[in-house]
Amino acid sequence: MRLPARPARHRSAARRPGHGPPARDADIVIVGGGTAGAVLAARLSEKPSRQVTLLEAGPVHRPARLPYRLASSAVIGTATGHDWGYTASPGGARLPRGKVLGGSSAVNATVAMRALPSDFARWSANGLRGWTFAEVLPSYRRLERADHGSDALRGRAGPVPVHRLEDHELSRAQAGLLEAAAALGHPRTDFNSARPRGASPYPVTAAEGVRINTAMAYLTEEVRARPGLRIEEHALADRVMFDGDRAAAVRLADGRVLPARDIVLCCGTYGSAAVLLRSGVGPADRMRALGIPVVADLPVGTAYQDHPLLYLVHTGWPHRLGRPRSVAGAALWTAGAEATEGELDLHVGVMQPVFPPLVPGLALIVGLTRPHSRGVIELASRDPALAPRIRPRHLSDERDQRRFREGVTLACRLTRTHPLADLLGPRVLPPALVPGAAGGRALEAAVRTFHHPTSSAPMGADEDPAAVVDASGRVRGTRGLRVIDASIFPDVPSAPTNLTVIMAAEHLAGTFR
Repeated sequence: MRLPARPARHRSAARRPGHGPPARDADIVIVGGGTAGAVLAARLSEKPSRQVTLLEAGPVHRPARLPYRLASSAVIGTATGHDWGYTASPGGARLPRGKVLGGSSAVNATVAMRALPSDFARWSANGLRGWTFAEVLPSYRRLERADHGSDALRGRAGPVPVHRLEDHELSRAQAGLLEAAAALGHPRTDFNSARPRGASPYPVTAAEGVRINTAMAYLTEEVRARPGLRIEEHALADRVMFDGDRAAAVRLADGRVLPARDIVLCCGTYGSAAVLLRSGVGPADRMRALGIPVVADLPVGTAYQDHPLLYLVHTGWPHRLGRPRSVAGAALWTAGAEATEGELDLHVGVMQPVFPPLVPGLALIVGLTRPHSRGVIELASRDPALAPRIRPRHLSDERDQRRFREGVTLACRLTRTHPLADLLGPRVLPPALVPGAAGGRALEAAVRTFHHPTSSAPMGADEDPAAVVDASGRVRGTRGLRVIDASIFPDVPSAPTNLTVIMAAEHLAGTFR
C-alpha cells in the first residue's frame, strides 16, 4: 500500500452512485460517518432489503484516493485539515476530532489497544448486561486482522489490520524508552495479550505508513455500491425530530428533513451530546433555558471523561533520536500505587517528532488512564454550526492529582535512565515543573487531554440514574433513537478508545431488527 503523491486533489464524491439525496425514506438513518458510523453502515447494509442512509458532516473520499494528509499515519489531528474545531473551556486548547468520512479514525495516531477486562468488569458490576470481556471478545476478534498474538484472543480475518510495530521499525528514542523501562524493572509485553502490564511497541491500525480508517476498512467500493446504502457528504445534522416520544426524522442544518424508522447518532462524544441536547434530550433546566422543548430529561453531557495528559518535551538531535516510522512508537503501561486489581492506570509514551514542531526533539506523553474526574458538555447555542461548550475539568478529583503526579515522577525517572537519558537534551516544556516535586500549579496548568473523550451519554442498567442509554444504545424515554459511539461508555476505558469504539459498533450491529 502506497501513500498518494503530494499534494493530492480529489473530486467531490457527492455525484457518484450511492451518494446524494435518498430515493425514499430510509429504514435507518445513521448520523455521523465516523469511527462507529462507518462500521454500522457497512454491517447494517448487509441485509439487502434494508435501506440505510449515512450522513457525514465532512467530505467523503474514495478509499483509494485519500488526500495525503489523511492517508499518512505521520500526520495527525488538526494537521490533517479535517477538524471540527472543538476547544476546551476555559483556556481554548484544541480538541481535535475528524470531520470526514472515517471520523477520528482518519486523523488519529493509529494506536490499536483494547480496553482491559477490568474496564468491562467495572461496567458490568453496575448492572450493565452484555458487556463483560468474554461477551465483547468475539466483536474485538471480528473487527481485526492481527499479525501477532494468540489465535484464541486475536482476529485474523477482520477488515481492520492491526500490526504491532517491530523493534526494527522503532526510532532509537522509541527503543530507548523500552530499554529504560526494562532497566527500571518493567517487563516487555504485548498490550493486547492476557498480561498487558509492561512496555511494548504500539499495535497500530496502519500499513506501510498508511492510516487505515474505518471508512477504508469497512466502506469499500463493493460496500458503497450496495443499492440499499446511500452516503451523503457535507450533511450537518441539526436535531432529531420527534412525534411524541418517537424519533421520526433527522433535520439537517440546511433545512432538509429525512424521515426514518430508526435513527442512530454516531457523532462522537462531543457531537452526539450536542445533537441530543438540540433535540430536547438532556437536562431539562438547561434545555428550557435555551428555549428547547424537553422530550426526555436525561443527564446528557454531565459525566463525560477523558484521559488527562502532560507533554514532557525534551530537546534532542534528530540524528541521535533516529527516524520513527510511526508518530506513536512505544509506551509503558503500568499500575500505580493506588490502582486496584487488574487496573493499569499510568501510561508513558514517546511522541516523535513533536507536533507542531516546537523544538527538534521528542515528547514523553504522561497519561492517567483511570481518571475519576468528570467534565461537562453543554450547548452554547441552539445553532448547529456552533460548537458545544466543553469543560474537561481534568484533575478535579484529588485522587487523580495524586496518581497523575506519580505518573509524572515515573516519566522523569525514565528520562534519567540509560539509554534514553543519553539521547535527550534539557526539558523545555513545561519549564517550571520540578521533577522531584512533580506537582503544584505548574503541573495542573500544563495538563491537556489525550483526546479519548467518552461518556457524555453513558450506558447503564434500568435503575441507574446516571444512564442515558441502555445496553443496546437505546435512548431512555424515547423510541426509535439510539446512540452508538464512545459517548455511551459508562466511563473512559484504560486504553486509547479507537479499537473499543469499533468493537462497540460491531457488538451492537446485531441488535437491529
